[in-house]
Amino acid sequence: MHQLQDIAHGRSGDKGNHANIAVIAYTDAGFAWLRTHLTAEKVAAYFGPLEPSRVERFEAPNLLALNFMLRDVLAGGASRSLRIDTQGKTLALALLQMPIELPAVADPLLRPARTHP
Repeated sequence: MHQLQDIAHGRSGDKGNHANIAVIAYTDAGFAWLRTHLTAEKVAAYFGPLEPSRVERFEAPNLLALNFMLRDVLAGGASRSLRIDTQGKTLALALLQMPIELPAVADPLLRPARTHP
């Protein structure tokens, strides 16, 4: 079993009471997998305990990225919320730990190995 972080990296933050999470694939094949499998519905279910009122997905193919807007997920936002992460900065890390099932031949989707000169 893999985790989303095996094929992508991410960044998140607040927009008032809402949070957005960018998921950026390492490869073109990884982005194709994300487009098909990482739906707004799956992200909403994954963050179900935080009770987002709605999750929207936006595509940025030129960046190999998907952006998810989680509405009303920050319990009032940075100055009102009593949650530990009032600005949604850890939500990308949480999403990247999502278990995912990749095809048997997953190498084209995975983060390329680092090479040193």
